[in-house]
Amino acid sequence: MSIEHPQFNFSRRSLFKFGAGAIGTGVLTAGLSSNLLAAEKKPVEEITPDKALQELLDGNERFAKRKRRNPDQSYSRLVEVAKGQKPFASILGCADSRVPSEIVFDQGLGDLFVCRIAGNIATTQQIGSLEFGSLVLGTKVIMVVGHERCGAVQAAIKGAPVPGNIGSLLEAIKPSVESSKDKSGDMVETVCKANVLAQIQRLKSSSVLSELIKAEKLKIVGGYYDLDTGEISIVS
Repeated sequence: MSIEHPQFNFSRRSLFKFGAGAIGTGVLTAGLSSNLLAAEKKPVEEITPDKALQELLDGNERFAKRKRRNPDQSYSRLVEVAKGQKPFASILGCADSRVPSEIVFDQGLGDLFVCRIAGNIATTQQIGSLEFGSLVLGTKVIMVVGHERCGAVQAAIKGAPVPGNIGSLLEAIKPSVESSKDKSGDMVETVCKANVLAQIQRLKSSSVLSELIKAEKLKIVGGYYDLDTGEISIVS
């Protein structure tokens, strides 16, 4: 039996093959059901990964130029997405309070599936969340967003002892510190961008996400946010 969704069509067997069973059949079924009901009431225009990426970049351009449209932020939109969500893009961003995804990309309720963690690192839990966002909710692009003057990156570069579990975040960034030692330019920016690319590779190691990429249903890209201008540039 096939489970159909406006943005993808996988067999039940495929869902478990891609790791959906690890999420839990109850959660997965509930998520699919709620989104199917919402889809029946309002058809969703198919969007490609390229178009989804362009929508993010266009929104950021509006934000940076102070021409925000503030879309999908009305009460009627709140009521609409309460019935089910169909975000078009996922963001793996830093927990930094100066980089709120919906604002800097000029998006609204139900548009983005956002995971935020200091240093925008792809932990097992973050990867699982993004697998769910792409496979079940149908997001077409994942952008890993690092930013200027990132505190987690600065701490990883300094390498000083830190209390509690903060060190677990820095350990995930250290490989990018090592790979950037011989490079010129601003060290924090260089490591930040190297870290973005490293986290993209971690995401691409996911069997769920890699299969969606092969099927041309998903794109994973990197972004770098300038705190001073509000602009996002593509990291490659």
